[in-house]
Amino acid sequence: MKQKIDFVNGDTGKALLKMVMPLLMAMILMLAYNLVDSIWVGNLLGESGYAALTTAGSVSILLYALTTGIGNGTSVVVSQLVGAGDKKKTDEVIGTSIVMSVVFAVSVIVVLECLLNQLLMVFQTPDDIYKDARSYLAISLIGYVAIFLYMQLTSIYRSFGDPVFQMKGMLMGTVINLVADPLFIKAFGISGAAIATVLSQVLCLLFAVIYGKKKAYFGLSLNGFCLERVSRILKTVIPTSTQSCIPAISSMVMVILVNRFDVTTIAAYGVVKNIENILFYPAMAMNMALITIVGQLYGAKRNDRIKDYMRTALIYGAVMEAALTVLVLIFGAQISMAFVKEPAVAAIVSHGLKIIGIGYLCYMVTSIFTAKMAGMGKVNLSMALMFIYYIVIRVPLATVFIRGSLGLDGMWIAILISHLAAAFMAFMVDRKAKMKA
Repeated sequence: MKQKIDFVNGDTGKALLKMVMPLLMAMILMLAYNLVDSIWVGNLLGESGYAALTTAGSVSILLYALTTGIGNGTSVVVSQLVGAGDKKKTDEVIGTSIVMSVVFAVSVIVVLECLLNQLLMVFQTPDDIYKDARSYLAISLIGYVAIFLYMQLTSIYRSFGDPVFQMKGMLMGTVINLVADPLFIKAFGISGAAIATVLSQVLCLLFAVIYGKKKAYFGLSLNGFCLERVSRILKTVIPTSTQSCIPAISSMVMVILVNRFDVTTIAAYGVVKNIENILFYPAMAMNMALITIVGQLYGAKRNDRIKDYMRTALIYGAVMEAALTVLVLIFGAQISMAFVKEPAVAAIVSHGLKIIGIGYLCYMVTSIFTAKMAGMGKVNLSMALMFIYYIVIRVPLATVFIRGSLGLDGMWIAILISHLAAAFMAFMVDRKAKMKA
């Protein structure tokens, strides 16, 4: 089996950077990809269009989270097999996961397309943005099958120590979306943004398939599906996909809470979530990199090297996240104006970011520890931590605080508390595991 980076024998710092930096670039390009829709819709269709995109985007966020989680689960299994040097089982797991992905993605889209009205009612979507939100969702859901398979393939390539494809794929998708978005939005309104997104997703999938054939990391045949591998895949994928969906479910609840305010506040919340991605993506890149690294080292029975990578990741991650947080806090209002040119929106955004602040550094710490848990196969523990983080702590606090005198500030405070609590819990869980070892 071909491998791009030697995690077992290579220099820890260099190997980590070789894995993280392309993934970070891919995350930045993903940010640009997502921002293209937001910026063009906000500038061409105004505050109402942006508010509709914020509501519809909550469903997309959940689907992307589910996709990422399933991809991470596949990456855990494949990485461990690559580390163990078992080519036969690796090929079987990959073939089986691809077949399962096609069936699952198609099933999900059929169900969601039939439940569009009910979904928007759950979000308490205001009447003045209901039509636009529904139009965007109905079209954008079609592309989910393509993006699901694309993300599965990027996860598999990453398991072989190749993070570069994800960067190349996102660059291609971003350029297509950047060019197509204004053309389609001017022609079809908010539906045009969805059409441009679907087009870019389909082309990215085609690129992923061509790339995989050229690199030949694994052998794949029409009879690649292996029933014996289904159980192992599901045992890992179900917890990782659930874990990945938990933040998105929490975000959906936040949208429901925010939708009780005016359109300006809804738009401001959407801007904050987009700016947060600037800070979340480095942590996500570190998380994805460590899942692969820890998975391979665990499969190769090199726990000593896992410790080296954890120490290095915490140092690199803390420096990176702290620098980005400072920049966003200083220029939050200016960044907000790029999305929606409304001073009232910018004021809400800048204030909210200052409250959350230090929570983003905590998010990096939590992401590093949960990656270690997942890479070592402790996916249920990682999932439980995220459930406490987002559902047990954040949602109840936000629900109570936002309805009191704090108003929207109550939500920002609840988010901050959950970040702090999660980082502390992750550290304590890891420390306890070391004491038992």
